[in-house]
Amino acid sequence: MELPQIPEIDRASVTAAIARQDSLTKPQGSLGRLEEIAARIAGIQRSERPAIESRFAVVAAADHGVAAEGVSAYPQSVTAQMVANFLAGGAGINVLAKRAGVEVVVVDAGVVGELPDDPRIVRATVARGTANFTQGPAMSSGDAEAILDAGIDLGVALTRGGRAAVIPGEMGIGNTTAAAAVTSAITGALPAKTTGRGTGVDDASLRQKIGAVERAIEVNHPVSSDGLDVLSKVGGFEIGFLAGLMIGAASERAVIVLDGYISTSAALIAAALESRVKDYLIVGHRSVEPGHGIALAHLGLEPLLDLDMRLGEGTGGVLALGVVDAALDLHNGMATFAEASVSGPANSDEDSER
Repeated sequence: MELPQIPEIDRASVTAAIARQDSLTKPQGSLGRLEEIAARIAGIQRSERPAIESRFAVVAAADHGVAAEGVSAYPQSVTAQMVANFLAGGAGINVLAKRAGVEVVVVDAGVVGELPDDPRIVRATVARGTANFTQGPAMSSGDAEAILDAGIDLGVALTRGGRAAVIPGEMGIGNTTAAAAVTSAITGALPAKTTGRGTGVDDASLRQKIGAVERAIEVNHPVSSDGLDVLSKVGGFEIGFLAGLMIGAASERAVIVLDGYISTSAALIAAALESRVKDYLIVGHRSVEPGHGIALAHLGLEPLLDLDMRLGEGTGGVLALGVVDAALDLHNGMATFAEASVSGPANSDEDSER
C-alpha cells in the first residue's frame, strides 16, 4: 500500500530550540525532559517557538472475535454502550478532555452492536468486528489496508496546517488481547509476558487469555517486520485505524501523544510500516499492563507519567498533554538571561540547583 510521506524532523529547529533553552533564566538542563519535549516539538513543527493550537482525542471503537474465548470480564455489548457514553459526555475521556480543552472525536471502526444515528460519529467501518484470530486471521489484507487508509485520512484531515496534537484513544472489548498478540508478534516476546489482566480478569481467565494469544501466533505466523501482515492476522480494526491515524498526523507534522497499551500496539504497527513515525511520538503514561513496557522498549520510548492507569480511551494521553503544554509554555514564556538582565553562570561547574 502507498503511504503518505512523513518528513524528517528539522534538526536546525531542534538546535535553535536547544540554544534558546540554554539561554533561559535557569541552569542549563534544570527542566529535564521538559526541555527535550520542547526541542523535539520544535523539530516537528520546524519552528524555534513551537505551540499546539488544536488538539484532538480520537477514540476509535471496534469489536474483536477473540472475545468469544472468554478474555474479558465484560460482555461485548459494552463496546457499543460506551460509544453512546462518549457521545453523551459521560466517560473518563470526556471529563479529562473538557478540562484540557481537547476535542473528542468518536470513530466507529468496526463495532458489532447498534450505534446511535449520530452525525458526530466518524464512520470508518470495514467490517463489524474482527474474526476470532485463534482460528485464523483477524481480518483480510484488504480490510487491513482499508482501515489503515481510513485512519490516515482522518489524521491528515484533523491536523492539516500543523501546530496540532493528536491523542489516539480506543474502546473495544477484547482489545488488550489483540494488543498483546501484536506486541508478541512484533517484539518476539512470549505471550505470557505481553498479556495482562485488561478489564480485570481473574487468574483462570488470564490463563485463557494467554492461551488465546499463544494460539493466535501459532495459527497465523505473523511476520514481525510487516506491519500490514501483523495487523491483518492478529490485530483489531481500532488498532489499525489508530496506526493509520498516526501516519496521517505525522505526515502533517502533528505531535502524537500516545495513551496506553492499545495505542502503543498501534504505534508498533505504524512504526513497522513507516519508521519515521517514531520521531513524532510522545508517550503519555506507562500502563500497568505488563506488555506496555515491552512495546515501549521496542520503540525506544519513555513515558511521561506513571499513575497505575489502565482505562484507555486516550485518558493518559490527555493527562500528559498538560505536561507537554507546560514544556512549551516554559520554552516560549521564560525570559533569557539577557532579557531579564540576570547574570549567567560564572563557569561550567556551577551547581544546577539554586
